[in-house]
Amino acid sequence: MKIIVLDGHAANPGDISWEPFREFGEVVVYERTPAEQLVERIGDADAVLTNKARIDEGVMAACPNLKYVGELATGYNNIDVQAARRRGVVVTNIPAYSTMDVVQMTFALLLDICLNAARHSAAVHAGKWAACPDFCFWETPLIELAGKTLGIVGFGQIGRAVARVAVAMGMKVLCTSRHRDGALPEGCRWATPEEIYAESDVISLHCPLNDDSRGMINRETIARMKDGVILLNTGRGPLIVEQDLADALNAGKVYAAGVDVVSEEPIRADNPLLTARNCVITPHIAWAPLAARQRLMEIAVGNMRAWIGGKPVNNVAGE
Repeated sequence: MKIIVLDGHAANPGDISWEPFREFGEVVVYERTPAEQLVERIGDADAVLTNKARIDEGVMAACPNLKYVGELATGYNNIDVQAARRRGVVVTNIPAYSTMDVVQMTFALLLDICLNAARHSAAVHAGKWAACPDFCFWETPLIELAGKTLGIVGFGQIGRAVARVAVAMGMKVLCTSRHRDGALPEGCRWATPEEIYAESDVISLHCPLNDDSRGMINRETIARMKDGVILLNTGRGPLIVEQDLADALNAGKVYAAGVDVVSEEPIRADNPLLTARNCVITPHIAWAPLAARQRLMEIAVGNMRAWIGGKPVNNVAGE
């Protein structure tokens, strides 16, 4: 069997081995693959592994030997699963490998906004504390989270884990989801999106991207939020109309935003959030700690082994 890794660098820049896949056959690893080289590189391969390379019906039609597409991520928007289903191509993804890493990033963004630890450390190293006439100083407002209300949009595994941490920090938690499955963690209550907008001091997005959620944070919904709200997005960039958020940040309606994802990645030089006031942007790294990527690779190997054994798991094209 021939296996092609189309864009291996993102998940494995060299600190993890591809060797476990070699038990299944010949493995060719490309660090990155431009769209115009996809068909050539896949060729007569039986299986491909990809992170962001787009595998659409045209690619599948041009590579008729392709039987398996392994997504090296949880989201699989880059793969035409309906075309795969029609063609009998198995598509697997990697669920729940980085839940706590995304939670960690959510609070890293929030705490950076609330306390600006790195900025204050830089000020100390620049000599400002040594020159200060008082025993302490601060350059930005310092925000206490205890007692504040966190609104969580999307209450799957990540949303629930964020809620548990927020409750432990003394926050009140409102949550909304398309599917209200399972008991709520202590200290949380269900709310409508309108209640989330109206009552939350902090809003954190953890919902999937679909036709209903695309652009859900926009000029109109921001207008219904509290003045001075903090907005966090570790979900998907297109959940937010970025120009509308930038305008709200610059006007002070939104106090601050922390985002790990943007609408087009890598970020465009003209993205309005780059010049917006009080906006923390990280380069889509919530998923990327080594331990999380090791779990990702282990699950990817297991997915391929199960497919070869005739009992596919995590088969999103079979849904």
